[in-house]
Amino acid sequence: MNFADKTTISGYSKYNPEAKRRKKINPLDEIFPALPDGKYDIIYADPPWDYGGKMQYDKSSIKSINVGFERNVFISAAIFKYPTLKLEELKELNVQSIAADDCILFMWTTGPQFANSIELGKAWGFEYKTVAFVWDKQVHNPGHYTLSQTEFVIAFRKGRFPSPRGARNIRQLLSVHRGEHSEKPEQVIDSITKMFPQQRKIELFARKNYVGWDSWGLEISNS
Repeated sequence: MNFADKTTISGYSKYNPEAKRRKKINPLDEIFPALPDGKYDIIYADPPWDYGGKMQYDKSSIKSINVGFERNVFISAAIFKYPTLKLEELKELNVQSIAADDCILFMWTTGPQFANSIELGKAWGFEYKTVAFVWDKQVHNPGHYTLSQTEFVIAFRKGRFPSPRGARNIRQLLSVHRGEHSEKPEQVIDSITKMFPQQRKIELFARKNYVGWDSWGLEISNS
């Protein structure tokens, strides 16, 4: 490597080809699998938000620490785990077709996607109501403003509040150590189940099957 190469190389430029190689591609001809028939009283969604291909780095990407980039640069991004979608693409999902007249939508979001989440809920036919859950991940990521340590589940409603109501003592804040990338704590879906034990429920963009819930998404074997 000559001197010019050493001055122009960066963690991003060095591993950009790897990022392109590791990007997950939707295997379907369409953007989404077909939605199920029928109506649901409770919809729980973890949209695959697009972050513009933004990658996370650690100190291995700093030239003065990893001289000559002799060690691999740690990089992580949502696009390495699942196909991400832009807001306008997410709006194309016809969630209204599976929403009962009286329905609650619980949607996962992050700070940078909060405004987009409210816009998406409206596009799906719902009215924003509140923050239902705040997840303290017990591990922080770098942020432009403060260290990023929380994610949120926000609640939207269509029509009236579904009845009958189950548990009324569910706490908003939960503190659970972060697991794998994008993996959400099961305590949230368990809490929603306790709140609405009798309602018909579905998880969108699901990765697992839960008792009492229908599941839809690319990573569900029966989707």
